Amino acid sequence: MSEEKGENSKESKDLEQNKKEEQLSLVALSVIIGLCGGFLWSLIGYIAYLFSFTEVSPRAVLEPIAVGDWQNTWLGLVISFVILSVLSAGTALLYYVAFKRFKGMWPGMVYGLLLFGIIFFILNPLFPSIEPIREIDGYTWVTSACLYILYGVFIGYSISYEAHELRVKEKQEVSQ
Repeated sequence: MSEEKGENSKESKDLEQNKKEEQLSLVALSVIIGLCGGFLWSLIGYIAYLFSFTEVSPRAVLEPIAVGDWQNTWLGLVISFVILSVLSAGTALLYYVAFKRFKGMWPGMVYGLLLFGIIFFILNPLFPSIEPIREIDGYTWVTSACLYILYGVFIGYSISYEAHELRVKEKQEVSQ
């Protein structure tokens, strides 16, 4: 009887080892990458704001939708991180649709600069605390542009890497 238990246990371990892990779809991975990237780069942007590298705070995202002094409290900061993370998931999906087939960091850099241009040139009137681009000091301009470039590289490289890994796994499964 104990031998049967040992064999059953060994067979179940073999079956567990032979099971393939269910992979998240590339769309789901893109959303997760966007959420993490939004939080990470919002945090880094806030640190840059605290050290006066930039005059633009992550709280600026609350200006078009919220009224009151609570925006300048810790709650406003947390809510701005959440909003930026959700918006980042949307921009990651946009990158997934438009650029997922490109490899390397250059498409991510271009995407980051494109986002910088959209925020600072086109959507600038929505954010009263962000001065027009001609009036922003050099430190804010350079820091913000670099943060957007790094954000774009993070999103782009992560999604391109996951897309490449998924293609490699699919080729391996087909060849087996």
